[in-house]
Amino acid sequence: MPHSNNIAAIANREDLDAQACLSDAVAAWRAAGIKVVGVLAENNRGESVCSAGFLRDIVSGKAFSIQLETPPADTICHLDAAGLEDAGANLLGQIPAADIVVVSKFGKLEAMEGGLWPVFQAAIAARKPLLTTVSAKHHEAWHAFAPAATWLTGDQASIAQWWRTVNG
Repeated sequence: MPHSNNIAAIANREDLDAQACLSDAVAAWRAAGIKVVGVLAENNRGESVCSAGFLRDIVSGKAFSIQLETPPADTICHLDAAGLEDAGANLLGQIPAADIVVVSKFGKLEAMEGGLWPVFQAAIAARKPLLTTVSAKHHEAWHAFAPAATWLTGDQASIAQWWRTVNG
């Protein structure tokens, strides 16, 4: 179980574009020569129940589809677990050389130790700073995984302050 302040999460909320926050932080870090690896979610351009249709690898730019064309019969969720797992498998080899790992979100599948769970585990095992987002419905699972994680407000100042603390 992680216990250091090098893990941070932005609490997703209606009035915040958390992926834009992550993207801005990634751009600033990369411009400063910091080795960032991870995935960012890209919103669907059409009407959909799920907001993200793709995860984009920060290093390669490769897009991984995470949305099924048709949801399973017992749900309205279009989330494609295999797409998440593919994106995660792609990241695992990048983590050892990273200065920081950014993962689009800790969500439903990660709360059940699926999806991008191996990426979270690998980043922790490698003692890499980790930044993600977490929706309110997954706070309990996130807290069980990372009880000492720092909660950020979702603005660039709080992200920059956390980064200074991690590298201080």
